[in-house]
Amino acid sequence: MSVCAIIAAGGRGVRMAASINKQFLEINNKPIIAYTIEKFNQSSLIDDIVIVVPEEWIEFVSESIVSKYNFSKVSKIVKGGETRQKSIFAGLKELEENVTHVVIHDAVRPLINRQILENVINKGKEVGAAIVAVRAQDTVKRVNENKIESTLNREIIWLAQTPQVFQKDIILKAYQKAAKDNISATDDSALVERMGVTVEVVEGSYSNIKITNPADLGLAEFYLNRHNKK
Repeated sequence: MSVCAIIAAGGRGVRMAASINKQFLEINNKPIIAYTIEKFNQSSLIDDIVIVVPEEWIEFVSESIVSKYNFSKVSKIVKGGETRQKSIFAGLKELEENVTHVVIHDAVRPLINRQILENVINKGKEVGAAIVAVRAQDTVKRVNENKIESTLNREIIWLAQTPQVFQKDIILKAYQKAAKDNISATDDSALVERMGVTVEVVEGSYSNIKITNPADLGLAEFYLNRHNKK
């Protein structure tokens, strides 16, 4: 088996309201994306890494991220698309033939820990499709035009994260079908689900946050500093 990680770093980070894309913002003088790639580069279960970024950032990522931090497993830096879905599809099209499983992860989730990464990869190898998720902690309401329609059973609600792991043929077919049907989704597993494939959940961590706004940046810095002190 050969496992390739696709790091999705094509976002523009509009909600961050920063002068540069959020994945390139620094925490302790190190870009967020570098923390993320490092986790995958160090994992013995990852054979190869493909990074998907906006075209204008390819040279920067190559010289100031991959070369600077000696990320030896990075084989390709691919031009992303207009959306996350199109960016991931671009990465999937660049996979080598020998790849059997794909790990898809958001570049702005730098706090994924090694054990959870290994757990979801092993589960994905076992069942074909697996994602990291956490249980909902708050009461969840279904709302329409600011009016509550129903209160959902929190016990069965999980919040999807990345990494998400799939057999290559499953995720590639899911993306091809979505493109053909003009379907978009908020995460990769949703495209796999619509093909009738069962996706299993591996319990993740609430610290595996997606850095989206300025408050997330401060929280990520707190977690990273706490980890470095251990």
